[in-house]
Amino acid sequence: MILYGASGHAKVIIEILEQQCIPITNLIDANTNIKTLLGYPVLNKISPDCNDEFIISIGNNAVRKKLATEISQTFGRAIHPSAVISPRCEIGVGTAVMASVAINSGTCVGNHVILNTNCVVDHDCKIDDFVHISPNAALAGNVTVGQGTHIGMGSCIIQGRKIGKWCVIGAGAVIIRDMPDFAVAVGNPGKIIKYNQSEKYIYES
Repeated sequence: MILYGASGHAKVIIEILEQQCIPITNLIDANTNIKTLLGYPVLNKISPDCNDEFIISIGNNAVRKKLATEISQTFGRAIHPSAVISPRCEIGVGTAVMASVAINSGTCVGNHVILNTNCVVDHDCKIDDFVHISPNAALAGNVTVGQGTHIGMGSCIIQGRKIGKWCVIGAGAVIIRDMPDFAVAVGNPGKIIKYNQSEKYIYES
């Protein structure tokens, strides 16, 4: 496996792959000052004869989408051994599932998603590509999360809600209503305080 991005997020993925006994060849990062990370070499470009699987180890959702469209390699997965995952769910390529995550039956997780430490995704949820669900966040059953959305740390979304694409749900928010595309919502109950309209959120297919 090769990781694209040599930051703190990459450290977590490295340790997941180590626990999965998946060999790590090297990392790639544009910062020429970074030579190693956790003992693994960091290169500045992909070798033309590389056949390894990749994971984009960058936390920013929009950057992950941009790189995923530029990298023509095969993508793998990083799934922590302590994650509790239903055999009746689907997990896309490039996705990282951190320690103590729970994913329940009938859920579909897209490509290049981050399910961070101790988050809960209940039954029949649909998580679109490039989503990040932060530590200790909880999604009840039948929740839909649109592409590129960031669900903040410790937030809760009640059953059956639809969260649009490229939204930001603030840390600790309690979402009891559907959220439109690009909404930024905080508080309990969650209220929209603004909309994301900058280009960093708009990487449409």
